[in-house]
Amino acid sequence: MKFQNSAILSLGSNMGDRLQNLQQGIDYIHNHVATVVNVSGIYETPALGFEGDAFYNCALLVHTTKDPDALLHGLFAAEAEGGRLRSATGEYISRTIDIDIIAFNDEVINSEHLHIPHPRMQGRNFVLYPVRDVVPNWIHPVLNKNINQLIAVSEDTSDCKWVMKLNAPLSGYSPERFNYIAIEGNIGAGKTSLASKISEDFNGKLVPERFADNPFLPLFYEDQSRYAFSLEMSFLADRYQQITDDLAQFNLFSDFVVADYHIFKSLIFSKVTLSEDEYRLYRRLFDIMYKELPKPGLYVYLYQSTPRLLEHIKKRGRSYEQDISADYLESINRGYLDYIKSLQGLNVKVIDVTDRDFVNKQEDYLWLLGEISSSPQPSPKERE
Repeated sequence: MKFQNSAILSLGSNMGDRLQNLQQGIDYIHNHVATVVNVSGIYETPALGFEGDAFYNCALLVHTTKDPDALLHGLFAAEAEGGRLRSATGEYISRTIDIDIIAFNDEVINSEHLHIPHPRMQGRNFVLYPVRDVVPNWIHPVLNKNINQLIAVSEDTSDCKWVMKLNAPLSGYSPERFNYIAIEGNIGAGKTSLASKISEDFNGKLVPERFADNPFLPLFYEDQSRYAFSLEMSFLADRYQQITDDLAQFNLFSDFVVADYHIFKSLIFSKVTLSEDEYRLYRRLFDIMYKELPKPGLYVYLYQSTPRLLEHIKKRGRSYEQDISADYLESINRGYLDYIKSLQGLNVKVIDVTDRDFVNKQEDYLWLLGEISSSPQPSPKERE
């Protein structure tokens, strides 16, 4: 199941510096509205339906957690920023920037203000050709035709001239150079959300933790002393098995893999929850397993303050998590940070995201991508 929505957007400009207008529109969308993961070539076409200068047109593939109405609202802001003026009568007129939603996932929407797929896209070459660039296998959910079939039957005979290609804004980030990234954090820090976003935006392979399948977790929150050892041993066995199985499917020197956990989280939680005797036995087993596992090219620890963690835990509403105490979360945070300080041979990046909402605020997500991408490349010894 995808964490984000995928949308196809069409941009056009026939006033002023058309290339600059499109570039500024793309940048605004990427920086404030949605993640632009692919940009088509720019095509020049004559004005359609009115007398005006020729248009520059392009299409974008974007990822977003917004729903269609919220996305549309953000695109209106992008048009306003680009100086778009609308006709009072609704007639077609020249414009500095025009942005339309062509498709949103495979949904069909017919509301007062929004029609998806765009009802006239199949008869417009200035939409069809750019869309083919960014989503060459796209199928119209109503007409049940792929993009090449739509182009073949289009009655639009106007010229559609390829001009140039623009780079996607994501090309400025490079988390995939680490090949294997493990993202960690305390309960409620947002590690799964971030891992999902990065894997989708950079065409990576997501390795999510299967915490929901652990039968001891609800029991542990009811009676920690009784179920702690069973819980931690169950987690350790499952994490070791999952990492071994999942990573075996990939070539960690060529594929890009993003995991929302690393096995040494087992050591952090067990240190907090187990008695000294239980922990000594647990640590012996952990050390044997850990030596056999591949190391991530980058280990990211998302630090969140305890009040923010409690806020997130309450918001996501898992019944068995609602009685987690602030003291317990504090001890987990201390355990992580103390252990990270003692680590040898692992490329680690600790990022404070306490005041960041990287799921709902595009600016915060891009800031976080920049922090990750600016991390140093691991040394050959760290890769071993």
